[in-house]
Amino acid sequence: MPRDLAAAPAPLPLADVDLADNDRFTDGQLPWRMFDTLRREDPVHWQPEPAPHHGFWAVTRHADIVRVDRDPETFTSTRFTNLEEVDDDQIAVRRSLLETDGLRHQALRRLLQRQFTPRAVAAYGDFLRGLTARTLDAALAKGSFDFVAEVAADFPINVLARMLDVPEGDTRQLIDWGNRIIGNTDPDYADVLLESAESERYRNLPFRSPAALEVFAYGRELAAKRRGGSGVDLVSMLVNQTPRDGIALSREDFDNYFLLLVVAGNETTRHAISHTMLALMNHPEEMAKLQADPSLIPNAVEEFLRWASPVYHFRRTATRDVALGGKRIKEGDKVVLWFASGNRDEAVFEDPYRFDVTRRHNDHLTFGKGSPHFCLGSSLARLEMRIMFEELLPRLAGIRLTGPVRRVRSNFVNGIKELPVEVVPA
Repeated sequence: MPRDLAAAPAPLPLADVDLADNDRFTDGQLPWRMFDTLRREDPVHWQPEPAPHHGFWAVTRHADIVRVDRDPETFTSTRFTNLEEVDDDQIAVRRSLLETDGLRHQALRRLLQRQFTPRAVAAYGDFLRGLTARTLDAALAKGSFDFVAEVAADFPINVLARMLDVPEGDTRQLIDWGNRIIGNTDPDYADVLLESAESERYRNLPFRSPAALEVFAYGRELAAKRRGGSGVDLVSMLVNQTPRDGIALSREDFDNYFLLLVVAGNETTRHAISHTMLALMNHPEEMAKLQADPSLIPNAVEEFLRWASPVYHFRRTATRDVALGGKRIKEGDKVVLWFASGNRDEAVFEDPYRFDVTRRHNDHLTFGKGSPHFCLGSSLARLEMRIMFEELLPRLAGIRLTGPVRRVRSNFVNGIKELPVEVVPA
């Protein structure tokens, strides 16, 4: 029987916490042990980093995360949202929607906002259900397979391909690009590891990944074909609209926006689905509840999202000296919001280490909360996850792990890269 995952993590001495060490995030329990220690002992914690970086404040309690996330004037995204420290030249060429605040952020966000409303994404319902059925039928027919490769990765990328209006045959390439870019600290994925000296050659590319050049070329080819047309796909909407602030998208603006869609539109939902499947296997009593009463699934999706926490953190930068959690943060300090930790905060979630598909009042932070940067694709992600498990669970008479769960080496994306399973179809 699996270990009781509902139990709180085993105590970890504060001196052993190191959120800057990516190797610690390949263990399914150690990150949660570090977060648990920080919430209890030092919820606004100074975390040193290896040179040339200068360290950051780790914010781990739900209330503090929300406070920072809602105050872009004091805690800006414009100095970038990952841990890398960038100079003004890098900012100028690498800035995306994520690294923009204020009126410009609103203007860029509105270019595609209507395409991601609950009403707009609901129009994909029939397509999603048919796609899910085909994906699952092909995977389950194999009996034994890698759930990540055959189900979790395959499903959301096909939705993205439809929204971008690109050929289905390109989906494997889109997955590969996402792996290589987001997995820039994982030797199984990265062309060039972020911490290597070689990455300096790619300092002006997103995530310092040479794969970004391939994504840019692909996006520019699409843009050239669709500029001046009447298409309603995401690429057409980007190239044929002027933002409300009157400032047209530069080539860099388009490149970075397109890359963000390719990466964010697939990676996070894929990992949320994988973590959910693992949780259901580790908690068969919760899976049985959903199989007995599928009407529970829409609410259960919120627990799936809380539990999965597919992005560990986003970073902000203090624009002035400010007090937070009893600490004095200086102007220019990196302030890192550990959303995954907030999703296990005992002050907000009763028995937070219990996976409970009937949990109510699920105030999770997976998409942000009341922030200008609230996830644009949240409604689509919820719909994808609901339909996936509405279609999958009735097809299963049994499912079990057949090998080790391999996780992405990253303190940014909470990803599973291999989930080998054997199924008994219903």
